[in-house]
Amino acid sequence: MAAKKPNVSKDELLEYYREMLLIRRFEEKAGQLYGMGLIGGFCHLYIGQEAIVVGLEANAKDGDERITSYRDHGHMLACGMDPKGVMAELTGRATGYSHGKGGSMHMFSREKEFYGGNGIVGAQVPIGAGLAFANKYRGNDNVSFTYFGDGASNQGQVYETFNMAALWKLPVVFVIENNHYAMGTAQERSTSTPAIHTRGEAFEIPGEEVDGMDVLAVRDAGARAVAHCRAGKGPYILEMNTYRYRGHSMSDPAKYRSREEVQKVKEEHDAIDHVRALLLTGKHVTEDELKAIDKEIKAIVNEAAQFATDSPEPDPSELWTDIYA
Repeated sequence: MAAKKPNVSKDELLEYYREMLLIRRFEEKAGQLYGMGLIGGFCHLYIGQEAIVVGLEANAKDGDERITSYRDHGHMLACGMDPKGVMAELTGRATGYSHGKGGSMHMFSREKEFYGGNGIVGAQVPIGAGLAFANKYRGNDNVSFTYFGDGASNQGQVYETFNMAALWKLPVVFVIENNHYAMGTAQERSTSTPAIHTRGEAFEIPGEEVDGMDVLAVRDAGARAVAHCRAGKGPYILEMNTYRYRGHSMSDPAKYRSREEVQKVKEEHDAIDHVRALLLTGKHVTEDELKAIDKEIKAIVNEAAQFATDSPEPDPSELWTDIYA
């Protein structure tokens, strides 16, 4: 039996390719700026995990919300936030999305329905359910995409949230970005259940495991989850099996795994290379056209970096704004 061809157009493939490449090149540039001392504090890169946000955003509509942890730059770019504003925030500039006061971990955009960037492990999960509660209260069919990792899945508030979301049939897609190492502890050493999505069974929340390195598999699973939520059937769990190529944060040398392991994933299961291969084997584009796209993306990222470094830092008076007294 012949392998089933993916149901996807050339334009869709090109869009996914561009979006994933933008995230990767942006994160590479952020890593460079961090090394130059232009980004302070914490900085958690999304390199390797790009297919998740790009595939899920393919199912989003205006009004849908998203909330995630501190590994958040990819989510921002995927939902349409301006790379210049994101990079300016990373470098603590007044032109950034949080006026230079949120940095990497606490960025926000009401316009794009992006609610962070949250620095406390697992704290975004109940907030994501709260966004879904607001949607149900208002009687719309919007969905809250609530992202968290395999490490956060062991936090108590996650299960409290599962219970309430199931009880009230809240339209929330719980997305577990399982990169298998949390901060630095392998999943099998910290998590009693090998399949984390099955933890929703106690609350009668359906879930499935997805190849998070395949943007088309992510898109298709996202379509099922979103349809479930929009139909008023309550929450849905998607466990995305993925892999981050860098350490937990810029200060993590990632010595808890071998270089060979990382290289094997890069060579055999890279999300961007997968789409690149589909474009080339389907004769949708040439190598030269892909090089032109890469050049275009690099120009966007370089422009964002230049915009950030040229922007002013916040005025000291900003210390007294956006706070509760």
